[in-house]
Amino acid sequence: MRKVLQSVRQIKSAMRYRKDNVLNSLVRGQYFSTDLSRGGCLCKVSYNGGISRHTQSYYMSSRAMFAGVATVNNGVETGGGPLVEYERRIAEGELLDGDACQVGTLQELQRLYDQLIEKAEDCRLDKYASSDKAGRSRWLWSRLLPQSSCAPVKGLYLYGGVGTGKTMLMDLFFDQLPASWRKKRIHFHDFMLNVHSRLQKHKGVADPLEVVAGEISDESILLCLDEFMVTDVANALILNRLFRQLFSNGAILVATSNRAPDNLYERGLQRDLFLPFIATLKERCVVREIGSAVDYRKLTSAEQGFYFIGKDLSSIIIKHFQMLVGDAQPVPQEVEVVMGRKLQVPLGANGCALFSFEELCDRPLGAADYFGLFKKFHTVALEGVPIFGLHNKTAAYRFVTLVDVIYENRARLLCTTEGTPVELFENIVTISDAQHMAPRTSSRSRKNDNFDLCVDNELGFAKDRTISRLTEMNSREYLEQHAEILAKKQHPAENRAENAVEA
Repeated sequence: MRKVLQSVRQIKSAMRYRKDNVLNSLVRGQYFSTDLSRGGCLCKVSYNGGISRHTQSYYMSSRAMFAGVATVNNGVETGGGPLVEYERRIAEGELLDGDACQVGTLQELQRLYDQLIEKAEDCRLDKYASSDKAGRSRWLWSRLLPQSSCAPVKGLYLYGGVGTGKTMLMDLFFDQLPASWRKKRIHFHDFMLNVHSRLQKHKGVADPLEVVAGEISDESILLCLDEFMVTDVANALILNRLFRQLFSNGAILVATSNRAPDNLYERGLQRDLFLPFIATLKERCVVREIGSAVDYRKLTSAEQGFYFIGKDLSSIIIKHFQMLVGDAQPVPQEVEVVMGRKLQVPLGANGCALFSFEELCDRPLGAADYFGLFKKFHTVALEGVPIFGLHNKTAAYRFVTLVDVIYENRARLLCTTEGTPVELFENIVTISDAQHMAPRTSSRSRKNDNFDLCVDNELGFAKDRTISRLTEMNSREYLEQHAEILAKKQHPAENRAENAVEA
C-alpha cells in the first residue's frame, strides 16, 4: 500500500509539472496533400511534415513512471485514469505525441475520473452496491415521492472539429472506468433509437418519458454519448424533458459533438422549446472545446482500393463484391430493424451486402435501418454515390447518417462515386459560408450562379466529418482494424482461450 501511495504522489507531481510545460510540445508543420485520381482509382492521402517532439528529459522519464501504474480506490482496482493510459500509449508508440489540445482535454477527463472515483458511492455508480430489490424499491418510492437528486459531480461536453480525437479520448476515459459501474457508451443515433423504442413500449402510460428516464438512469448512471447532434424536431422536443429528468435522477453525461452547446439545433423548427435543454446541459456539464491543427483520420495510408471514382462502374463494384463474398452465392435477404420493420437487401452473402445508392439513401430510411443492417452485415457495397446539392439534400442527409453508422460499427464500405469525398459535398455550405460568397456584380451575372447550391447549417457542418471518415475508412489501418474485429467475432472460442492464457 505504501508503494501504491508513493506512486500516486509521484504521478500527481509529474502531472502538475507537465501541465505547465507540455504545452511547448505543439503540433508544427502539418501539410496534407490529397491525390484522388479519376478513372476508378482509390482515394489516396499522403502526410508531409511532422509533429514536433521537443520535449525535455523530465517528460520522458515521467512516461516510464506512468506506464503500468494501478491504484486501489474504495476496494476497486483501477488503471489510474485516462491521462495515465494516454501516456502509456504514447510511450509504446500507439499514439502520436505533441498535441497540447488533447492533453488539455485529458486533464478535464482526468478531473472527472478522479471525482467519480472519489464520489462513486454518492453517485450510486456501483451496480453491486445494493440489491435489485432495493433498486426497485427506490424506483417505486421515487415515483410516489419525486425528489431531485442531481449528481454531486458535473459531466463533460467535448466539442470540436472533425478528426481531433474526441471519440478516441472519450473511449479511453470509458475503458478506464471500473467494470462494476452502471455505465454505458453509445452513439447518439443509437441512444435516441433506444429512447423511441422504449417510448413505444410504454405507450399509454400517463408520462412515458418519465418512465423511460427512470429505466435509463437505473441501468446507467454514467452516460457516454458519441456524436451528439440534433437534426429533427421530434428529438429536439424530447431531449429537454428527458435530460431534465435524467439529471434529476442523478445521471452524469459525457458527450462528444462537432457543435458547441449554443449551436445545437441551430435554426431548427420550434428551437425556442429546445433552448431550456441547452441551459440545462451547460449547467450539468463542463463544456470543453478540442482545437487541433491535425485531422488524425488523415494521418492514415489510404491505399486499399475500396473507393472508386467515375461513372458506369457497375462491373467494377460487382467484381470486387464477388471477391469479398468468395464462393458464397449472393441472394436477396431481409433484415429486421426496430419495431418490427424490415429492410430488404438486394444481394447479400458472407456478411457482405450490395445496394445501389437509390436503394439505400434515396428511400425513407434512417439510422434505425442502418444500425439493423450492420447487425447482420459487416461490409456494404454501394454503387453510384452522386455529387450532392439542393436537388438531393435529403439523400445527402441519409448518406451522412449511413457513414456515421458504418464508422461506429467499424464496418467496411466499398463504393463507386461521381467524385472525391470533397467533391461530393462541394455544393453543401453553411449559412456563414454562403454569406462570404462573392456577391453578384456587373461582371458576375445570374447565369453564373450555382442553382444546385444547398445552404444548410447541419449538413454543412456534418460534411467535414463525413469527408474525414470516408478518407479514414479507405486507409490500411482502418481496414486492418476491421479485419481484426471480424476475426474475433468469427472465432470467439479461440480468442477466449488466448485471453485465458494471457491472464
